[in-house]
Amino acid sequence: MENYLTAGIGFSRLVRLVRRNRVSFHPKYIFRLLFLAQSSVWTDIFTYLERKRFGKQIAATPVPEDPIFIIGHWRAGTTLLHQLMNLDPNLAAPTLFQVAEPGCFISFYQYYRPVFSLLMPKTRPMDNVRIGINEPQEDEYAIYRITDFSPIEHMVFPKGPGYFITDTPSFLPQGEVEKKKWEEQLAGFFRKLTFFHGKTIISKNPFNSLRIQELNRMFPKARFIHLSRHPFDVIPSSIHMWKIVQHQNKLNRKSLYPGVPEVTEGLDRILTAIRRDLPLIPENRVYNMKFEKLESDPVSEIRKLYSWFNLPFDINLSQEMENFTGELKGYRKNKFFLSDEDKQYIRERLDHHMQFYGYF
Repeated sequence: MENYLTAGIGFSRLVRLVRRNRVSFHPKYIFRLLFLAQSSVWTDIFTYLERKRFGKQIAATPVPEDPIFIIGHWRAGTTLLHQLMNLDPNLAAPTLFQVAEPGCFISFYQYYRPVFSLLMPKTRPMDNVRIGINEPQEDEYAIYRITDFSPIEHMVFPKGPGYFITDTPSFLPQGEVEKKKWEEQLAGFFRKLTFFHGKTIISKNPFNSLRIQELNRMFPKARFIHLSRHPFDVIPSSIHMWKIVQHQNKLNRKSLYPGVPEVTEGLDRILTAIRRDLPLIPENRVYNMKFEKLESDPVSEIRKLYSWFNLPFDINLSQEMENFTGELKGYRKNKFFLSDEDKQYIRERLDHHMQFYGYF
């Protein structure tokens, strides 16, 4: 399914994106743009109808104070943790449909479900992880659709050679007015999720690794889980992922897919921000976890996490997680190759992080 990052965006937002970026005049990109335009019209119609029906009730719902934010670099295992915690009946992750259609997911699920079932693959193209309309998904995809700022824009509309993670100066709007509007829109999405299910939101969004201080201010009881993984696994897997995601979603020809130096720099940026900002939050609201331990004994590791946050963890949840991980036993991860030169480069660039997290 192509264009999945931008499909579901409203028409006026799509127009603003196109005006400040460039769409290459090529049949593939023109066809993508036309598809997005017709999709945006339906999104606007359904969003208007949902706002008319539920707008006042959603506006009267308090913004939640205590979301749980899973942060860390892409390919660090955050999806697995997100899936496992979503099994908890007291927690709820934004679903693929909710982030794809944030304006109308309450009322129009039944109409979109057959379309999604027809167009969506059964697994993610970068790693064969199961994907579906009700599976947990990153809320950055909703942020990209409902606000005027997300680094995803620079991947969909690349402006030239470079890596959008390191080429984006900030993962937040810079102007005070724009930043306040962005925060209101994000809070509005979380308010809507709370109105819909009334549960604690469990968010997984690597971009939030560079928004920790802002999120802590917006959600004063928020908890943060940082999942780390060996850079030798994270970096080649991220290169593979971004190549596929950008190929399926970009709207011009200017991209240059990132390599080891670019992704290493991006990982350094994210880990530096996490190590700088997490210590500023009370330690009872912060938890650090290694993917390698989560992968080897997921139930035990999540039990420790729940104990740290004083969350209830009963036998039923334990069994749900055992069943879920049992279904994954046949799953085979992609294997990637790093040359000795690449490994040496990564060690030299990330030595301080690798020592801090015990990867040496």
